[in-house]
Amino acid sequence: MVPTITSVGDQALLVEFEDSISIKTNNSVKNLMAQIEENQEEWVVDLVPSYRSLIVMFNPMLSERTYIKNYLLKLIEKSKNVDQSLYKLIKIPTLYGSDFGMDLEFVAKHNNLTSEEVISLHSALNYRIYMIGFAPGFPYLGGLNQKLITPRLDSPRLKIPGGSVGIAESQTGIYPNDSPGGWQLIGRTPLNLFDPHSEQPSLLITGDYIKFEPLESIEAYFDIRNDVESNNYKPEIHMLDIEPKSHE
Repeated sequence: MVPTITSVGDQALLVEFEDSISIKTNNSVKNLMAQIEENQEEWVVDLVPSYRSLIVMFNPMLSERTYIKNYLLKLIEKSKNVDQSLYKLIKIPTLYGSDFGMDLEFVAKHNNLTSEEVISLHSALNYRIYMIGFAPGFPYLGGLNQKLITPRLDSPRLKIPGGSVGIAESQTGIYPNDSPGGWQLIGRTPLNLFDPHSEQPSLLITGDYIKFEPLESIEAYFDIRNDVESNNYKPEIHMLDIEPKSHE
C-alpha cells in the first residue's frame, strides 16, 4: 500500500502508512521520522509519530506545501531500503501488587489467573513502544498477552501516581507523572519516565522496546527510587542487533 499524504490545517501534513497496527508499519513511521531528523531541514517545526502515521509540522514561511510533500515522498521511497541495525531494550524495574498495584487481584480474577501468574505473564514479554501520547512520556505498548486483557475502570480515578503500570483492554502502559486515568493498576516503577528539564525529556522513545523486571520487595523499590532522586541511577539499557521477540 502506497502511503498517503494529506493536509492537516495550513502548517502540517499527515503521512499515513498501512491501515493496520503492526511492527512493520510502525518501523516505516520510525524510519521516515529518523530520516527527517537526520536531514535537519530548517522548515521542520515538529514531528508527531503514532502507530501508523506521522504528522510533519512545518513553517510555511520557509517552505511550501507542494515541495514538502514531494520531499516526503522521496524520503518514503528511500526509507524502504533502510536497514534497522540496532534495537534498544530498556529494563523497567516494577513493584507489582500491594498499594502500588491495587487492581492486580481484579485483573487476576477477571482472567481466571492468580496474581503470580499475572505478574509472570506481564513481565515475560518485550513490549514495543508504538507511540508516546495522552500525556508527555506516556508509552502505548504493543504485545500484551491476550490472557491479561481487562476492561478499563468504570469510573476513572482523579489521580494516578506517576510510575504506575496499568492495563486497559488489550494494552499496557505506564503513567509518567501524576494524572487522572482509568487503567487497571497492577504495579509501579520507581523510574522517572519524563523530565522536562532533561536534554532528552522522555526516557522512552517510539520504536524502542521495554521489559518489565519484577522487584522482590518495597525496600528494593525505594532503594532504586532514592538513587533516581539523587541522580545515581542509570536505567539498564541493551542495544541489540536483532529485533526483540514481541507479540503483536
